[in-house]
Amino acid sequence: MLDREGFRPNVGIVLLNAKNQVFWGKRIRTHSWQFPQGGIKHGESPEQAMYRELHEEVGLKQEHVRLIARTRDWLRYEVPDHFIRREARGHYKGQKQIWFLLQLTALDSDLNLRATDHPEFDAWRWNDYWVPLDAVIEFKRDVYQLALTELARFLPRGQGHHQNRFLRSGVRTPSRDVPRSPFGAVERSAHAQDLAASTGQSPEEPS
Repeated sequence: MLDREGFRPNVGIVLLNAKNQVFWGKRIRTHSWQFPQGGIKHGESPEQAMYRELHEEVGLKQEHVRLIARTRDWLRYEVPDHFIRREARGHYKGQKQIWFLLQLTALDSDLNLRATDHPEFDAWRWNDYWVPLDAVIEFKRDVYQLALTELARFLPRGQGHHQNRFLRSGVRTPSRDVPRSPFGAVERSAHAQDLAASTGQSPEEPS
């Protein structure tokens, strides 16, 4: 389902724990990390799509989380042509996303990456709210920055409520001020393209 401009409606999820750390998932068969996200189906509201994706990707149900906030407007990113299946080029441009901020009210053990037969992640971890986004595919980083910045004012008061320390890959600041990326090495686009070929999906968008 695309809009008139070629953008697919989509939701993104920033999931907090009690320390205001955020959930990051590792894309299956890659070393790329991201937040849960997925397309909005015909007839779904963004909120309905968010709860469906939450269960499909991390195994949580509505009763396991508290909805804190959402972005006011759509946030868009375009996908480079070499990440788009050949038959979709000229029609599909990228994603437009509504982002939701949730707090986990259940236990870590309630998270389940194998809730469906088609998992999106094969590992996960909690990280500080503001971390370098080296492990996020480059064309998504601006949207991640926008979403995290807009939602930060709704963070519950606690260990994670602090000044924005967001750092984009490639920004040069004194080394003592730069937090290390907690993700390790990033697996590059060849692996994403292998994934697309094996699943029939665009590598940048979990279903």
